[in-house]
Amino acid sequence: MRKPLALLLVLVLAAVSAVAAAGCSAGGSGEFRVGLECGYAPFNWTQTDASNGAVKIDGTNDYAGGYDVEIAKKIADGLGKKLVIVKTQWDGLIPALQSGTIDAIIAGMSPTAERKETIDFTANYYRSELVLVVKKGSAFASAASLADFSGAKVTAQLNTFHYTVIDQIAGVDKQTAMDDFPAMRVALQSGIIDAYVSERPEGVSAAAANPDFVMVQFAAGKGFATSDDDVAVAVGLKKGQAALIEKIDRILAGISEAQRTEIMDNAIKTQPSAG
Repeated sequence: MRKPLALLLVLVLAAVSAVAAAGCSAGGSGEFRVGLECGYAPFNWTQTDASNGAVKIDGTNDYAGGYDVEIAKKIADGLGKKLVIVKTQWDGLIPALQSGTIDAIIAGMSPTAERKETIDFTANYYRSELVLVVKKGSAFASAASLADFSGAKVTAQLNTFHYTVIDQIAGVDKQTAMDDFPAMRVALQSGIIDAYVSERPEGVSAAAANPDFVMVQFAAGKGFATSDDDVAVAVGLKKGQAALIEKIDRILAGISEAQRTEIMDNAIKTQPSAG
């Protein structure tokens, strides 16, 4: 009987280990673990305290605030779970989701066709337009169309559709993509670039945080050609979670357009200057 008993003991221990591992994985113990950069104001940013509803970043002494955080709080509440913010570099968000390190991506991510091949998305929770952020008083500050950026040194964030639309500018001097928006703001301030592509909320945020910056918006037909999925943002989830998508979609449907606008306006107003 020694061999069967030993085998039984091994199986029991394995089962206990599996249960323990499940409890420690993303979403265990009633947690809703959300990945975001904490560096894309006003969608998300890092700050040193809990003011204005910021949430502590897991494993650090810092806090995350912004539009994405407020939406994440509403979703976590609706799911009856505790929100845990996991600060994650942009390129690491989808791998973190697939590995189970996080339960969802709520990071101003657009549900593009390419991303839909890898992960699933909920209904959109924000929609914006593309703009260019430039230095105030520069030759491009009064631009009225993409044609006015011919010869300009323009960049965008690495691995985003923002970088691909730069090719729509005839004669542009397309620069190497950058890791994040704080890096692009520094490059713009120092004159390394003439402009970077962004969504309108980030453009408003940049101009509010730095008086040397101005956001260039375009009239219909004068700016970037985009699809609805390109300029919308949605919650990213692992494949095969239809029930969770349905729950989150119901929660998002309960947030009116007026509430979403109010949340975004408040995020722009309360963002830290270094956001």
